[in-house]
Amino acid sequence: MMLSVMFQGKTYPFRGAFPPVWNPLAYLDYNNLWRTMDEMGKEIPVDAPWQARHAEEWDKMTMKELIDKICWTKTAREFASIFVNINVTSEPHEVSALWFLWYVKQCGGTTRIFSVTNGGQERKFVGGAGQVSEKMMDLLGDKVKLNSPVTYIDQTDDNIIVETLNHEHYECKYVISAIPPTLTAKIHFKPELPPERTQLIQRLPMGAVIKCMVYYKEAFWKKKDYCGCMIIEDEEAPIAITLDDTKPDGSVPAIMGFILARKADRLAKLHKEIRKRKICELYAKVLGSQEALHPVHYEEKNWCEEQYSGGCYTAYFPPGIMTQYGRVIRQPVGRIYFAGTETATQWSGYMEGAVQAGERAAREVLNDLGKVAKKDIWVQEPDSKDVPAFEITHTFLERNLPSVPGLLKITGFSTSVALLCFVLYKFKLLPRS
Repeated sequence: MMLSVMFQGKTYPFRGAFPPVWNPLAYLDYNNLWRTMDEMGKEIPVDAPWQARHAEEWDKMTMKELIDKICWTKTAREFASIFVNINVTSEPHEVSALWFLWYVKQCGGTTRIFSVTNGGQERKFVGGAGQVSEKMMDLLGDKVKLNSPVTYIDQTDDNIIVETLNHEHYECKYVISAIPPTLTAKIHFKPELPPERTQLIQRLPMGAVIKCMVYYKEAFWKKKDYCGCMIIEDEEAPIAITLDDTKPDGSVPAIMGFILARKADRLAKLHKEIRKRKICELYAKVLGSQEALHPVHYEEKNWCEEQYSGGCYTAYFPPGIMTQYGRVIRQPVGRIYFAGTETATQWSGYMEGAVQAGERAAREVLNDLGKVAKKDIWVQEPDSKDVPAFEITHTFLERNLPSVPGLLKITGFSTSVALLCFVLYKFKLLPRS
């Protein structure tokens, strides 16, 4: 089935990870953007991005500055911006280039992170991902304490004292904190946290997103051979990206959309019914169907309202923070260890990253207890046998086409455009009239 993209008010169907580009110079610009980001990512260690050869230079730079440096065309710059919005629910001018390049690299690169099939948006749990936590709670029984936010941790004695907002007291040997870094500031520590960690947690804001679920009587988009995934490049559009959230058996047809970054802040001020109407009108326009105007139900979740997350999907690093404070992100403080998706080195920002981080922190505690060797703290998760991730390959042209300035330098402007049109036409990358 096809995906759909809306750009400059017009809708185009396409297949693959990225929307098509008809302008030859813009095509070169797109290709060079993804290739350059992946090449830059190769020199960033996933477990220590602050040690990259160009770490200082890239960390002082915002992604907006990097995009403006790489891209020559407005088309490529605008899509690069939405690429940042979608992946980290933040604006290009807010995030460090070093951090974002690391983020994309540890998710497998630009194509892997953005793809549905064979990519970051491919898989769902039958019955919902919440089952993972629920099954763990079934095993642990009454040891799990809900609605008990921690407000105080004292590790001055042999046992650590943990106090909750409800004035409950618990004693333990170790603590694993898996909350977003900025929320650590809501907890009082004795002794106080080291200065570097205190500085770090004050400097890692959360992304902004409103997740919107529109339910329909039937999956009408499939009648048009659309898969339900839309990428929408329009400043007036509330939603930037959607996914089909229909159940695996075809029941409960739904489109899941995301209001991201600056738009989340702006549209949160509207009434819920107005947001719903704007979203349905947008879907009707992109999918070319009046059926989109008649949902049977609507649900939304503004993650910025959630006081125990502060936003979603993850905390982001503004410029200058990774190289100055990033190295303490996983460092334990006494017998307090740190997990959470932000501390992962693979699929950080995703559920997979949260699982990796939790297991790593648990093995750190077991190592301190003498039950796990230090070399076994970091264990590479085996690849899925049920749904394996296939290698992402790039064509000869994707690897070797010049950038826009490279082409102009070689041949001059008019010759460049003619030559490029011929090559793209020959290799069927441009539409034939």
